Amino acid sequence: MERYGLLGEKLSHSLSPLVHSKLCSVPYDLFEKSPDGAEDFIRNGDFAGINVTIPYKVTACCLCDVLSPEAERIGAVNTVVRRGDTLYGYNTDYFGFIYSVRRSGADVAGKKCLVLGSGGASKAVTAALRDLGAGEIKVISRSGEDNYGNISRHRDARVIVNATPLGMYPNCGVSPVDLNTFPDVEFVYDLIFNPMKTKLLLDAERLGIPSDGGLRMLVAQAKKSSDLFLGVERDDGVIEEICLAVRRMALNVILVGMPGSGKTRVGKLVAEATGKRFVDSDEEIVRWEGRPIPEIFEKEGEGYFRRVESEVIRDICRETGLVVATGGGCVTVEENRDPMLQNGMIVRLDRDVSKLAKRGRPLSLGGDLRVMLEKRAPLYDSFSDFTVKNETSPQNAAREIISLLERYVKK
Repeated sequence: MERYGLLGEKLSHSLSPLVHSKLCSVPYDLFEKSPDGAEDFIRNGDFAGINVTIPYKVTACCLCDVLSPEAERIGAVNTVVRRGDTLYGYNTDYFGFIYSVRRSGADVAGKKCLVLGSGGASKAVTAALRDLGAGEIKVISRSGEDNYGNISRHRDARVIVNATPLGMYPNCGVSPVDLNTFPDVEFVYDLIFNPMKTKLLLDAERLGIPSDGGLRMLVAQAKKSSDLFLGVERDDGVIEEICLAVRRMALNVILVGMPGSGKTRVGKLVAEATGKRFVDSDEEIVRWEGRPIPEIFEKEGEGYFRRVESEVIRDICRETGLVVATGGGCVTVEENRDPMLQNGMIVRLDRDVSKLAKRGRPLSLGGDLRVMLEKRAPLYDSFSDFTVKNETSPQNAAREIISLLERYVKK
């Protein structure tokens, strides 16, 4: 059987096998190779076609026998097809980025653009921006003439594209630039697709700047690659269908709300109905600490507990395809919001205070729940995308959350 797959150095984060399964391609494998082994694999590996990712796109370009016009102009290859003894190199990143920009509605014509990074993906983005009619294009690298040390001289940029891996899983929560430095920016694009919302994109949302992540580009380039692998040319409409399917599968559902509001019960029902994995952050804290939560509060205090809780939330929410029931007080720590949002839809589960369970909840047992709710309600609302009442039955609440999930993935 002919082999297809993805070549890269570190591939645990990759969604490519999922995307290619949706494209009905042949079996698609991951080929993790060190720099010493990548060159030999490209020339002599047992494959009929491969995609190439960080950091081997330029290497692949040098090793192919025949290059497409785009690949030759860009100087980077992300798709290699073996026909007999000949390696054909293509750059489908170019197609994917153009498709994504047009679908996003971003207007780059005549505008100053900053492209962060100078690797293979950056080369494809720069060529695409030029062909889309962009104005001045500046590539920012670590040591070039235009670098992160003097980036402020480009504060008049109107479009910013991150073509670096900074902020990519598993090293989430960091951004290559401070968007406050760019008062004129009109659109931010991040090629990273895992997490779905990087810190750069979350910062753009907070500042009201239109933005888009890398999932659509990933799917668009994969579709183009798959067509080359199989010798077909399918309608581009399949791209949006696959983007929707991947978002539906990958998106986390994060439940917040008062202790005893039913997050665990409802969360398990949502997970069962959607095929996602259920995680209870309190249970994870107990596992990390090796002792029950009341004991942590008694011996270490709430401050210690909140620090552990934040670590657990960061660890859990880097993953995808989860339903997460959080502890009632997680919203009291602002730094917990971004880890939840990077791959998740946050739902506040609301229940009448008289119905809230208290057993095994240290703060509920020791205080007035109405006072606690009064303090926390604004925090729950500021964290959440939606609020769902859990008054009639857990099943009804779960059904409403699943309906909201479908609405969220389509927006």
